[in-house]
Amino acid sequence: MTQVHDVAVLGLGAMGSAALRHLARAGLNVAGIERFESPHAHGSSHGGSRIIREAYFEDPRYVPLVQRAYDEWAALERDTGRSLTLTTGGVMIGSRGGVLVAGAIASAEAHALPYELLDATALHDRFPAFRPASHMVGVWEPRAGVLFPEECIAAHLEAAARAGASIETNAGVTSWRATGGEVEITTDRGITRARQLVLATGAWLGSHLSASCLPITIERVVQAWFEPVRTENLAPERCPITIWEYEENLFFYAFPLLNGAVKAALHHQGEATDPDRVRRDVAAEEIERIRDPLSRHMPDAAGRWLDAKTCMYTNTPDEHFVLDRHPDHPEVLIVSACSGHGFKFASAIGAVIAELVRDGKTSADIGLFELSRFR
Repeated sequence: MTQVHDVAVLGLGAMGSAALRHLARAGLNVAGIERFESPHAHGSSHGGSRIIREAYFEDPRYVPLVQRAYDEWAALERDTGRSLTLTTGGVMIGSRGGVLVAGAIASAEAHALPYELLDATALHDRFPAFRPASHMVGVWEPRAGVLFPEECIAAHLEAAARAGASIETNAGVTSWRATGGEVEITTDRGITRARQLVLATGAWLGSHLSASCLPITIERVVQAWFEPVRTENLAPERCPITIWEYEENLFFYAFPLLNGAVKAALHHQGEATDPDRVRRDVAAEEIERIRDPLSRHMPDAAGRWLDAKTCMYTNTPDEHFVLDRHPDHPEVLIVSACSGHGFKFASAIGAVIAELVRDGKTSADIGLFELSRFR
């Protein structure tokens, strides 16, 4: 007879790897299935760096979850001995009434977070690499910084395996079906059975769910690395992570100098794509689109183009996440659709998933992520 696991996790990227660790540590018999190696460079969780920040401009309701994520990332570092984070502080820069600045202030004030509001002169004086326009202001927050995504996923999987999880990679899933209180997952390597299924396949969620269940679009995003013209003001001690609303509702983000390069990208300005047919080559004009706001506002960083990679955003219509039971199959928990800002939360969402699977409930406020908002 085929073993029936307590739970199977389909997709071992940011959310799936975290879920696998927490489920295994909760004492559940858990199997993880991934179509590629993990970590890998095909989805949404690669490129060497991700931002973590606390004064969350998207919605104040994310703040308690990201605070829990900070604690969980620290616990994972202790558990594995890996270095997963770098605190640099962070600045959200734009017009005083823009989405970015106003939203960051709203979250900071709603949760009594420490922050400073800096005008354009003060921004440049404190961070000489920055060249804000005269009308811009910045919200400085001290806890923001960098996560190293490939290391984070590897750490989650290492801890999961140590806690007893079984992990199967390079296993393409052909189908799943829920019947009789069990879920049967068919891969090109065989069949896995479990009492519950966590669907955490990111950009491939659409191949496992109907559009009426989960309306998502996939966006191709280019990450670019530049060799700085001058390095002295771009080191992490002098240059925090930063997000700029450089024109109304147009955003780019940038990291300090890491491994000899500054990484930058445009946020939510990519082309629609199919995860199995995403264009991986990067055109010179795409690099120049990133270089344009970077050269205006961080000119020391906008030197020679060194490298570029594509990743994918899995976007919901309102750009909030999904974490909810399947409307027709309560054995199936749908996770992710992170809309380009989810990686930082993975450590906490993994813990929430374990609570939902084990106890049927969680103390976390996840009402923002319910599927019912689309119906």
